[in-house]
Amino acid sequence: MRAPESEHPRIVELLARLRAARPRVHCITNSVAQAFTANVLLALGAVPSMTLSGEEIGPFVASADALLVNLGTLDAERRAAVATAVQVANAQDRPWVLDPVFVDRSPPRAEHARALIAFAPRAIRLNAPELAALAATGDAGDLARTARTTIGLTGARDVVTDGVRAASVANGHPLMARVTAMGCAASAVTAAFLSVERDAYAATLAALTVFGVAGEVAGGRAAGPGSFASEMLDVLYGLDAGMLRHARIT
Repeated sequence: MRAPESEHPRIVELLARLRAARPRVHCITNSVAQAFTANVLLALGAVPSMTLSGEEIGPFVASADALLVNLGTLDAERRAAVATAVQVANAQDRPWVLDPVFVDRSPPRAEHARALIAFAPRAIRLNAPELAALAATGDAGDLARTARTTIGLTGARDVVTDGVRAASVANGHPLMARVTAMGCAASAVTAAFLSVERDAYAATLAALTVFGVAGEVAGGRAAGPGSFASEMLDVLYGLDAGMLRHARIT
C-alpha cells in the first residue's frame, strides 16, 4: 500500500518546510552517535549543535529550534546537561524529544527516564523493549495517553500514536539495524520535524516516514553496512516527493 493521499502531501510539505527553515537541533546524545546524528541532520537540511558544557548548554538550547535528549551515554556530565536543557526548552516553549536508550537494561536508567517524562517531551522515540520497560502494559497508546505525548515506536514496522490517532509505517531496511546510531538519528530527525510542526503526531509520522523511506532506498543501493551509512546520507539529501510516494502508511 502506498502512502494515503491524505498523508503524502502533508509529509512532502513538512519536509519542504524543514529544508526552508533549516532549524537548529541541539542534541544531547551518546558519544558513539554524535557524528552520524550530526551528518543525518545536515543531509536532511537541519543544523546540529552538540555542546554539553554547563556554561553553554542553557544559551544553546534557548537559541535552538528543538532539543534531543538521548540517554545512550548517561554519565554525570550528560545528566547535568539534560537537567538544564529540559528546563530551558520548556521555559522557551521549544519542542524536545526523549530517546530512552537501553532503559530496559538498567532500572536506574528507566527511573531517570520516567522522571524526564514528567517534564513533557513532545515525543518519545523508542523500541519495543524500551517501551515495555516504561509502560506497564507494553502498549504505545497507553504510554502516549498517560504521558500526554506522542510515541514513535520503531522496529520492523514503525508505529506512531498520540493515544487517539495511530498509524504504522512499513518502510525501512534490515541494514538499518547494522549501523550504530541509526535509532539515535531517527530521534534527532523527529526533533527537527517538531521544530516546524506543532502537531506532534503529524511531525513524528513525517519524521519516521522520511527516515524509513530513506533507509529502504539506501538499502537497495548499498553493498553492506559501510556503504549503507553513506547511501543513507545521500538519499536523505536528495529525498523528494517521488521517493516519498513509496511510503507504506496504514
